[in-house]
Amino acid sequence: MRNNISVTGRVSAIALATLLLAPTATFAQSAPGADGETPDIVVTATKRDESTRDIPGAVSAVSEQDLQRLNAQSLSDYVTRVPGVVFNDYQPGVSEVVIRGVASTTYHEANQATTGYYINQIPLVEPGFPLVIPDIDSFDVKQVEVLRGPQGTLFGSSSLGGAINYVVNEADPSAIDVGAEGIVSSTRRSGEASYAAKAMINVPIIADKLAVRLVGLQRYDAGYLTNVGTGEKGSNDLRVRGLRGSIVFTPTETTKISALGLYQEYDLDDQTYVQFGADPHAKTYDRNTNVDEYQDTEIQLYSLRLDQDLGFANLTAVGSHTIKKADLAFDDSIFGGNDPRTNTPQLSSSVGKSTTDYGELRLASSGTGPFTWLIGGNYTKLRSDSTDGAFIEGIGAYIDANPALFGGQAGSVLAPDDLARRTVSTSRVREIAAFGELAYTFADVLTLTLGGRYFEYTSRPRLQYLPNAALIAPFDYQPGARKESGFVPKVSLSYKPSNRLTLYGLYSEGFRIGGINTYAVATGVPIEFNSDSTQNYEVGAKFDLVPGTMSFDIAAFHIKWNDIQSRLFTPVDFNAYTVNGGGAKIDGIEMSMVFRPSRNLTYTANLTYNDARLSALLPDSFAPGGGYAAGTRLPGASEWILANQLDFELRDSPLRPRIGIAHRYLSKAPVAFGATLQKGDYSLIDLNAAITVSEGIEAGVFAKNLFDQYGILNAPFSFAGSVTRPRTIGASLRFGLR
Repeated sequence: MRNNISVTGRVSAIALATLLLAPTATFAQSAPGADGETPDIVVTATKRDESTRDIPGAVSAVSEQDLQRLNAQSLSDYVTRVPGVVFNDYQPGVSEVVIRGVASTTYHEANQATTGYYINQIPLVEPGFPLVIPDIDSFDVKQVEVLRGPQGTLFGSSSLGGAINYVVNEADPSAIDVGAEGIVSSTRRSGEASYAAKAMINVPIIADKLAVRLVGLQRYDAGYLTNVGTGEKGSNDLRVRGLRGSIVFTPTETTKISALGLYQEYDLDDQTYVQFGADPHAKTYDRNTNVDEYQDTEIQLYSLRLDQDLGFANLTAVGSHTIKKADLAFDDSIFGGNDPRTNTPQLSSSVGKSTTDYGELRLASSGTGPFTWLIGGNYTKLRSDSTDGAFIEGIGAYIDANPALFGGQAGSVLAPDDLARRTVSTSRVREIAAFGELAYTFADVLTLTLGGRYFEYTSRPRLQYLPNAALIAPFDYQPGARKESGFVPKVSLSYKPSNRLTLYGLYSEGFRIGGINTYAVATGVPIEFNSDSTQNYEVGAKFDLVPGTMSFDIAAFHIKWNDIQSRLFTPVDFNAYTVNGGGAKIDGIEMSMVFRPSRNLTYTANLTYNDARLSALLPDSFAPGGGYAAGTRLPGASEWILANQLDFELRDSPLRPRIGIAHRYLSKAPVAFGATLQKGDYSLIDLNAAITVSEGIEAGVFAKNLFDQYGILNAPFSFAGSVTRPRTIGASLRFGLR
């Protein structure tokens, strides 16, 4: 604990008091419309268009206007402003969103993530270890929908805590549209400026029938860490490039055919973690490696969708093909120095590629009668291949010079190209699932919804441990086909006596499939691990205390996490592996409020209380006592999360000047099971201001992390982790034709 109270700490206390003393009201995660009224927020993440006020569950939507006001570039800029959400901001391309504390690490999971990711309802994560977790750039994104609580019924595996659905703007055949965004900024400790250049064009080919929309972007985030070993200042430079295309064809009023294509790559020059000293809370932006630990990831997605109005129902057919690639390197010598045989560092490398084919067919009832329904099925096919190696310069020559130490085997056999260790893992997964929801409304006020999903997975894992310099016996593990099937239920009851009030109760479940541990042969850990699941019991209320002025949402939940897939590490070389065991209970309350005393002033606040702890012993053969006892807090599960935002805009002025201040607070939480180091316990303050220069042109300035708050974001190892980006000041210019 610090002996003094920081400025941002005082701000946190004031903001918390403001929220607790404020009158209750419904939260709408959106800026007010042109007339100052709260817009009706419609989301698609439930696989049908529904208002957030009508959904019996906790749903938030961050609008395009919200993203622009925050000068948001990536998830870290906005997702933590949603109740119940923490962001494990590790390396770009593998950072994970954690919802309601459902996570076993502040790193990234060793198998499927606990949150599902989608773009226009198309899966962005595969049924297995995700090589890439896409952080879709926020430019030309209509909204980002966050569903809190398990979503296994409609979305399947990898949604134990919830799901995120990016809704990107599609081609519009009604008119030409052009948009552009330019951002320049400077981060303290960076040796150069950051920039972003993004553009969009929408062109009707056949009026009201056929249109094309193209988006292109390039972003450069200047590094702010110093790599002492390589002598580089700002070593962790990041380049993001992306293309997105949409084609929409509406041959008739009842038929819509749409295609979506996406390419996005992240090129990170050096990893973003620092190495802590004797005092992990002392501010450091230093890392020390022999070489740059680069990480390059990319995703390509191609999809085709048909929407057909059949009169009695709406038919939707979706197909997609996703390709992911990852290439990264780590300097293992930071764990124990150079290899004593060659006096050179050991460098770990990993190269992987996955392809996922997905198809879905569903029918949803049309009309507004008391009985509504949705039925569907989907098919998923995954092929994933990755090769992991350990490079030691000169090890091949050393083996040849000391044949007696290696049983007379040649260096070209045990360490070809100086690869002292080689592991090849492959995964083939197929899923067939059927899902549906039925709802009936009694007396126009009480709605009962029943849902379910039957699934069957067939997986064929393979793990090859090739000849190596450690003389560990080669191994080819092929267990054959593994099948798993099950049923995921959902039931809700909502009461809506008026448009101003909704009360609901909800039961839902989520699950993940099992997998294999890549380094099992070398480390002696279990080769396989099984599936795990969550069960969510939730009650909530959404009501408008003063329509158009004050509204409020509240949700209370209890989650049981069964047979946890926990990411652990071996004690010597820190290889990651997954085991099943124990369980967890998560109890929490989420509250959201919006208060608009005038059409020019808006205040929003989110408060989350979350108590996420093990309910039974979690085994770890490398830990004292053989594991972690019941009552242990889950890694990264902060007890308190607070977000506030105050926006003032002179709507009647020709320049429409606006200014906003945003605040986020995260209480402390352990970084890993058994770790004394903690993340959180900091506040971040952001400022933004803008004016409308002329019709369609807006110029703005902003400051992120205004008070230059230093905080630990994650730390898979207690001696190394990622920290908050220092104060960043910048300017933006936006143009929109419409």
